[in-house]
Amino acid sequence: MAHKLVIVESPAKANTIKKFLGRGYKVEATMGHIRDLPKSQFGIDIENNFEPKYITIRGKGEVLNKLRKEAKSADAIYLATDPDREGEAISWHLANVLKIEEGSQCRIEFNEITKSAVNNAIKNPRTIDMDLVNAQQARRILDRIVGYNISPLLWRKVKKGLSAGRVQSVATRIICEREKEIENFIQEEYWTLKGIFENNHKNSPIEASFYGKPDEKIELKTEDQVNQVIKELNGVQYSVETIKKGSRRRNPSPPFTTSSLQQEASRKLGFTTKKTMVIAQQLYEGIEIQGEGAVGLVTYIRTDSTRISKEAQSEARKYIEKQYGREYVPEVAKQYKSKKNAQDAHEAIRPTSIMREPDKIKNSLKRDQYRLYKLIYDRFISSQMTPALYETMSIHIKGGKYLFKANGSRMVFPGFTIVYQESQDDEKEEKEIMLPHLSEGEILSLREFIPEQHFTQPPPRYTEASLVKTLEEMGIGRPSTYSPTISTIITRGYVEIDDRRLVPTELGFVVNDLMMEHFPDIVDYQFTADMEAQLDQVEEGNKEWRTILNEFYPSFKRDLDKADKQIEKIEIQDEETDVICEKCGANMVIKTGRYGKFLACPNFPKCRNTKPIIETIDVDCPKCGASVVVRKSRKGRKFYGCEQYPNCDFISWDMPSNEKCPNCGSFMVVKKNARKNENALVCSNKECKYKKLIEE
Repeated sequence: MAHKLVIVESPAKANTIKKFLGRGYKVEATMGHIRDLPKSQFGIDIENNFEPKYITIRGKGEVLNKLRKEAKSADAIYLATDPDREGEAISWHLANVLKIEEGSQCRIEFNEITKSAVNNAIKNPRTIDMDLVNAQQARRILDRIVGYNISPLLWRKVKKGLSAGRVQSVATRIICEREKEIENFIQEEYWTLKGIFENNHKNSPIEASFYGKPDEKIELKTEDQVNQVIKELNGVQYSVETIKKGSRRRNPSPPFTTSSLQQEASRKLGFTTKKTMVIAQQLYEGIEIQGEGAVGLVTYIRTDSTRISKEAQSEARKYIEKQYGREYVPEVAKQYKSKKNAQDAHEAIRPTSIMREPDKIKNSLKRDQYRLYKLIYDRFISSQMTPALYETMSIHIKGGKYLFKANGSRMVFPGFTIVYQESQDDEKEEKEIMLPHLSEGEILSLREFIPEQHFTQPPPRYTEASLVKTLEEMGIGRPSTYSPTISTIITRGYVEIDDRRLVPTELGFVVNDLMMEHFPDIVDYQFTADMEAQLDQVEEGNKEWRTILNEFYPSFKRDLDKADKQIEKIEIQDEETDVICEKCGANMVIKTGRYGKFLACPNFPKCRNTKPIIETIDVDCPKCGASVVVRKSRKGRKFYGCEQYPNCDFISWDMPSNEKCPNCGSFMVVKKNARKNENALVCSNKECKYKKLIEE
């Protein structure tokens, strides 16, 4: 029976599209790439102008045979792979394998997997875009040249299993340099001085911060300096010198790009970049929704654009007016400018239909699918709403020759904040403070001074979110590369995750130092960003892809040959522990494997004894008094449990302490709040609200 064949990458995408096309169409999946450079060979003929050698990926033979069979009996073939460089390359490989005539209008693309988008794409096929294909080829071959030349060098000189790459080596450098900043940081003492004032009407007290002299800000460095200021203020009269009232607008954040979605999902949901992209892909490809069947819930998820279609914008404005009122709809529809180096090939990430409210389809989604979908939905809706409006007040209080300042604000219209507010890394929450009614010249009385000692803090270690943000700002990598880059440097053992922070290992420092010394271009920030810009030029048809390789390779080859001669064999000694191997009596050492660190006997292969590393904390089990140890769940999340498990079933997600709650006697746990930059001991009994702030 005659039919038209549509080929996509994944079965989930195929199932969703089948529903839209109906009879007369067959939809098949390639299960990802079908051809690639060989794993066991270099696969690039340098002498023949960097000609790549593509082979069928192992295990894809059966898939290809099925596609060839379907293609022979098809009236037309449509290649519907993802709308990006990688998707275009898959379509090009398919066209070669299926012997589709060059120049044939076989390529279709859509930004969202909805009935209208898919049917519209079928009506408007195009030829394969060789500029996109060549940009992907150039990136793939560059990465192969770097990886397949430097990695074996690292195996010989350091240890097996290591790797180097254009983006991963730069990411490792960024993390290592931040760690060195932290190690070299010199802490400095400083003080703040607050004054609590009140007027004759005994209204709510006014908290103001010491500024200095009216024409000179004074930094308080020592306690003696603070005491001297307090002494000089003894007995002086305080008065309101100036009052400034104003207003402030707070604008919504734009809809998500790939990068901003990864960052926000990390902050708000605690997702890794990898988890975010896996779930986002599911939402894009299609999920069975009760009453609808399989449907794509969000637009294409690999994008650096904040642009949205007029249709989606109009739909959102109507929804906002109906749901929240006319005052929440801006007079002019919001447009957001994409970043300077953005490719702007696709819309921002948004729901495919505003009518699929998260709570209405919650029962059809898994928990994490719902959470990520709601994040995308709320961010998009809020991006099309009016700003939040605040009344502001600034008061200057004069006391003798010194000045205190107090600032307050009050929200007068919530605008977009009733739907969504963006999180920030290591940023304190904005507090709403409204100052009492005062008049200029009014006399105030001092209730008390509150001097506080502080110490400057080193820059924080990177989280996955802040690393993605940094890479994007530097122009390094592209939306599709951030997640695999972070996964790679963790898998290779260059970086560990500690309390959601990326910490370089000794191995990471060793490899980074070697790369910095012998391959400075590969780890140079500007060089890597310029290379991304050149790949963009290929995509735009403004540069020939082999030219990039010809410009890059000669100096790289010189560095490679020089490094091979100069780098001495580096021995990284395994860390010895006081844990005795019960099989042969040797002190066990710490090794790093695929799933992290573990204890191993140093007499391998004669003795093959291994065991997990058990980290204990100086806390007694609240149930039985034994030691509390750190454990990990199946998903890698850290928790605390009794060392006597399974005889004792005590567990806690938060770190327990030996301190007991003064209110109810339950054990206390440590709670960290990075946004407020505070740690607290909190009662483990949820009905008891006791909380005590503690130092780091």
